[in-house]
Amino acid sequence: MGLKIMKKQHLLKLPILEIFGPTFQGEGRAIGQKTMFVRTGGCDYHCDWCDSAFTWDGSEKPTMMTSDQIIEALDKLGTYDYVTLSGGNPCLLAANMAQLVSKLKKRQVTLAVETQGSRWQEWLKAIDQVTLSPKPPSSKMKVNLQTLDFIVSNLDPQKVTYKIPIFDEADLAFAQMIQERYQPDVLYLSVGNPEPKASGDIVQNQLKRLKKLWEHIAQDDSWGNVRVLPQLHTLVYDNKRGV
Repeated sequence: MGLKIMKKQHLLKLPILEIFGPTFQGEGRAIGQKTMFVRTGGCDYHCDWCDSAFTWDGSEKPTMMTSDQIIEALDKLGTYDYVTLSGGNPCLLAANMAQLVSKLKKRQVTLAVETQGSRWQEWLKAIDQVTLSPKPPSSKMKVNLQTLDFIVSNLDPQKVTYKIPIFDEADLAFAQMIQERYQPDVLYLSVGNPEPKASGDIVQNQLKRLKKLWEHIAQDDSWGNVRVLPQLHTLVYDNKRGV
C-alpha cells in the first residue's frame, strides 16, 4: 500500500501557465528581488482589472506538470535560490502544490507566494514570504474577511506582507480598513494598472497615477506605516509577459 501511495503522489500534477526568469519582483516587500516565477492556472476571483486574466478566462490552457517537471524547467532557466509562486491563485492547489513546495525547500530555495487570501492551505506554513493581496472594491470582488482572519491567524506575522492595489478612493478606504484590522508592520500600496491589455508604452500614465497617489497619502496623516510603490515591472516592461 505504501508503495502505491508514493507512486500516486509522484504523479500529482499542477496546472502551469508560465515558468520564467530569472527576473525581478516588481512590487510589494520583495520589490527588486531576483526570482524565478511559477504561474499556476485557475483563480476563484475574476477581478475587473486583472492583469493575468489568461489564468482563468479560458483563453489559454495550462500544461499539467509534475513537481519534478517544474523543477527541471526551472533548472533549465539557470541557477536560482528564490522562487515566487503566483497565479491565478496558487492556493487553490493542495497536495500537488505541497509536493512542489517540499521539494524546493529541500533544495534550500526561498519561496514566496502571491495570493488574495481567499483559500487556506497547510503548505503556506512552509512559505518564507506570503504576500496577501485582498482585492479592493474596484476589483468587483467581495473579500471574505472571516477566511482572511483564519489565514492570518495561522501564519507567522513576520512572514506575511499585505499589499493592496489602489485605483480609487473606495480602494483607499478598504486599505485603511485592512491596516486597522491586521496592524501590519508595513502596509504596501501599489498603483494599479487599469490598462492590463494595452500594448506599447504605459509608463507615463503609470507615473501620473503614482504621483497622484503619493501626494494623496502624503497629505493624509490618518495612515499608519505605509509604503506607496509602483508596479515596477510595468515601468520597465509595460505589459509584456514572462519578464
